[in-house]
Amino acid sequence: MLVEADRAMATTMDRPAMEPVHPKPAGRAPWPVAFYRSAVGKKWVMAVTGLMIIGFVFFHAIGNLKVYLGAEDFNHYGEFLRELLVPILPRTVALWLMRVGLIGAFALHIHSAYGLTRMNWRANGPGYQQTRDFQAANAASRSMRWTGIIIGLFILFHLADLTWGTANPDYVRGDVYRNFVATFSRPPVAIIYIVANLALGLHLFHGAWSMFQSLGLNNPRWNSWRRGFAIGLAAMITAINVMFPISVLTGIVSADDNPDCITRGDVIVDCTEYADEEAAP
Repeated sequence: MLVEADRAMATTMDRPAMEPVHPKPAGRAPWPVAFYRSAVGKKWVMAVTGLMIIGFVFFHAIGNLKVYLGAEDFNHYGEFLRELLVPILPRTVALWLMRVGLIGAFALHIHSAYGLTRMNWRANGPGYQQTRDFQAANAASRSMRWTGIIIGLFILFHLADLTWGTANPDYVRGDVYRNFVATFSRPPVAIIYIVANLALGLHLFHGAWSMFQSLGLNNPRWNSWRRGFAIGLAAMITAINVMFPISVLTGIVSADDNPDCITRGDVIVDCTEYADEEAAP
């Protein structure tokens, strides 16, 4: 027995040593991807894309104020947007590049918000409510998810209504002014726009307030300035956008001063000047 045990031990000792098996480390993701996967990265992406969206909403509202100057000015403003950077780029290309950029900003904004929510739930449970210095924005912050959903649905309707024309029975390609008046002349549609822009105002208020914190600009001495900026920006954009449907319903903005279109009753049948321009390559 002892001899057999010695032989077994000798055989074991004669075997070549085996290297320990370690799993091959996964390749490191590129820095932008790794940064975005972190909570800090998602907050930065959410803040930067939010800033882009705020800028678009602000200039979109300011540009639409031209409707109060009449059909010619408003339609020429629409044509100006289609001809941005012409002849450097073909007609409407710059406008579509901006649209694609905005779609990307919206997608990243929504995805980062969803990712941060999932991180908070995994870390603290769905009932957890983080303590932040958002006292000024409690109502808005608690409704961010729902106002975001309302805004997302409204954007789809807005595109179908005034960009594609599928939701506007009086839509005429190229006549921005008459399409604007035609859609807001319908009270149910006007109500949709008013409610959606009130939700947008709440969303903008909290977004503008929290954006600076996400970017690391979170000094208590600046809170009063942040609050004033958030209130002023949200109130101004909301007031401008809500006034558009109200102005049409009350007759402040009317289709009567557009000589470029031919109507049959209440239906627009032809806008020769701007239809030709829109159809041009």
